[in-house]
Amino acid sequence: MVPRAAEAAVEARIDVSSQRMRVVVDGRSTYEWAVSTGRRGYDTPRGAWRPQALHAKYYSRKYHNSPMPHSIFFTGGVAIHGTYETRNLGRPASHGCVRLAPQHAAVLYGLVRSHGLNNARIVVYD
Repeated sequence: MVPRAAEAAVEARIDVSSQRMRVVVDGRSTYEWAVSTGRRGYDTPRGAWRPQALHAKYYSRKYHNSPMPHSIFFTGGVAIHGTYETRNLGRPASHGCVRLAPQHAAVLYGLVRSHGLNNARIVVYD
């Protein structure tokens, strides 16, 4: 069950158990994509947040300068971002971030950027 969240123009709902993200725009389910969340030992945090920062191009300082295109940071160093390891989408594979196909990350990034950080919400649940 999805936790009840405050109204937002853009909401990314990440279901860790199914490894799927549903994007709701202005109250309408608009996109659904496969994701990869944290693998064993690298849990993706559960809860609801407003995005904290957007970076079109970002490289992980913690994990060998790995590319994180179209990053949307939502808690601490955890972000939704594109990945070039698309073969792993649909199963846990990350260090806690939520990975998307690069083209999907670009779409979500564009939606959050155009609606604004205060009008976006990220919800992660089991």
